[in-house]
Amino acid sequence: MFLIISDLLKFAYTILMNHSRRIIERMEEMDKQKKPKYKIGDTVVITMYGTVGKVTDVKYLSGVYVYEINNSEGLYMESSLQLISEYEGELDEKEQIDIEYMYFFGDLVHVTGYGADLFKVVGFRTEIWRYKDNAWEDVIYELSRVSDGEWLEAGEEELTLVADADSADKFIEKLGLLSYVNNPHEPPALKETETKNWFRKAEKELLKRKYERKELIDSLLDIYNDYRHLYEMFHDKEYEKAMRVVIRKLRMIVNNDGKSSN
Repeated sequence: MFLIISDLLKFAYTILMNHSRRIIERMEEMDKQKKPKYKIGDTVVITMYGTVGKVTDVKYLSGVYVYEINNSEGLYMESSLQLISEYEGELDEKEQIDIEYMYFFGDLVHVTGYGADLFKVVGFRTEIWRYKDNAWEDVIYELSRVSDGEWLEAGEEELTLVADADSADKFIEKLGLLSYVNNPHEPPALKETETKNWFRKAEKELLKRKYERKELIDSLLDIYNDYRHLYEMFHDKEYEKAMRVVIRKLRMIVNNDGKSSN
C-alpha cells in the first residue's frame, strides 16, 4: 500500500513538473515576443527597397513593434526589415555627405587678390567630385562686390570674414563715412581735392545725424578702430591711410572747438 502511494506521488510530481516547465517555456516565449527584434542603433536593410539605414526609434503600436529608420517620418514593420549581417540580397548603395559651410548669406568678406575690396556672400554651392581613386568636395561661394555689385566666384580658402550678416550693413555704413584715398589711376592733386571735398560732405552729413560734438568724435573713433582692425588683419596700405585721415579730422574738430571756446 505504501509503495502504491509513493508511486502515485512520484507520478503526480512528474506531471506537475512537466506542466510547470511548459508554463515557464510559454511565459519565456511570450516575454520574448514582447521584446522588439531590433534596437536603436542597429543597422538594417529595408528589404522592399534594398536600402540600408540605422534604427533611430522603436515604437509599440496596436500590439506590434514598428521602427523609425534614419529619423524619417515613415515607420517600418519588423517583417520589412532585416539585419544587414543577415541580408543576402543586393544593396542599393547611397552615400551621405556632411558639408560644413564657413560663410552664409550676407556675410562680408575679403577675397584673396582683391586688396581692400569688400564682398557680400549672395549664394553658395557644393561641387562633388568622384573618381575611381580619388574623391573630394568643393564649396564655391558667389559674391557681390559692395562698391559696384560686380559678381565673383571664390573658394573657401580664398575668403576672410570681415563681418557676419547681422553686422555687415552697419559695418559698411560706418566705413561709408570715409572714402578710399590715393586712387592710383588719378593724379595726386585730384586725389587730395576729392578727399577733402568728400570729408567736408561726410562731416556735414554726420553733423546732421549726431548734432553733438561728442557723438561726432565717438563715431570717428569707431571708424578709426574699424580701419585699424582691418589693417591689422590684412596690412593693406589703404586702411593705414584712412586711419591717418581720421586722425586729421579728429585734430581739426578738437582744434576748432578750442578756438571757439576762446
